[in-house]
Amino acid sequence: MVKVRIWGSLAAFTGDRTEVEVEAGNLRELLDGLAADFPGLRPQLDRGVSVAIDGRVYNDSWFTPIEPDSEVVLLSRLKGG
Repeated sequence: MVKVRIWGSLAAFTGDRTEVEVEAGNLRELLDGLAADFPGLRPQLDRGVSVAIDGRVYNDSWFTPIEPDSEVVLLSRLKGG
């Protein structure tokens, strides 16, 4: 199981839980697991989110591996200018 910190307004879609656990070995499995466990989060995931894994932010790198002890944070999509 991977512990995921839910950042900011996204917690509203997880019942205000700021930390959840999901069975996942890569980024795609993580997002699919979150959508299955928290259906209200799916529209946000479909629009796009950013995931920080061990301090590095990923947006669409679906097969990025996630270790059980990785630090994982789900946050709204980061956009730069």
